[in-house]
Amino acid sequence: MTVTLLGTGAADGWPNPFCACTSCRHAVATGELRAQTSALVDGRLLLDCGPEAPRQALRAGVDLTGLEAVLVTHAHPDHLDPAMLLYRGWVTDRPLRVLGPPPVVEACAPWLAPGQDRVELVAVRPGELHQVAGHGVRVLAANHGAPGEAVLYDVAGPAGQRLLYATDTAELPDGTVAALAGAGLDLLLLEQTFGDRTDLPGAHLTFGSFARTVDALRHVGAVTDRTDVVAVHLSHFNPPGAELAHRLAVCGARAVPDGTRLCLPPRTGQPA
Repeated sequence: MTVTLLGTGAADGWPNPFCACTSCRHAVATGELRAQTSALVDGRLLLDCGPEAPRQALRAGVDLTGLEAVLVTHAHPDHLDPAMLLYRGWVTDRPLRVLGPPPVVEACAPWLAPGQDRVELVAVRPGELHQVAGHGVRVLAANHGAPGEAVLYDVAGPAGQRLLYATDTAELPDGTVAALAGAGLDLLLLEQTFGDRTDLPGAHLTFGSFARTVDALRHVGAVTDRTDVVAVHLSHFNPPGAELAHRLAVCGARAVPDGTRLCLPPRTGQPA
């Protein structure tokens, strides 16, 4: 399984172009520009599609011509730009499945051109299993807004690799942690939006709650010593550069630049 991180930033990216804080100034000076979080799996499966994702794919050296499905976590505009369906429809009528909670389906429907019946909109709910673009997908509950309006995706590759895409969410619901028991994830993409800020509204992780979440997943065997834990949905509430790397390393995690390509080797002898 190959995972290309098209973006690793929060809703306003990092840096925020209207901000002159220390973190934003450092990001501009060093060229560490993060777009809104999105990931492409094996060139076929897109995890979230905000307004910058298609262009970020090109910057990362990949295209979306082979795209078969989009998994959308929730309907917030940094994770879903339904205009993508219109632009895609101008150049191809290849089949495409778009999966997400009911508000995602409602937001996408008006952007389908008349007669564009080869785009299938699928409303999903926590606990469901789907076969999508050659991958097994399990829908899990997030802690972000009303129940069922935001989800996480547990993705199994064709050779048994496991990826958990976990953004946006505060500390995971108990049922989600229990559902991941024994998963032995190869890759965990876990949001870390608020840094040390505990005074901000919204259901996102701080350094403290990020560490507790990793610990909870480690306790049930979802995270192991071989799990690559990568922080995503990063914002300017985090410290820049080496300090961010140090703070994440304390709990066995890391940050990577936009465009990073991660290769997950097959699990020998294990089915998908």
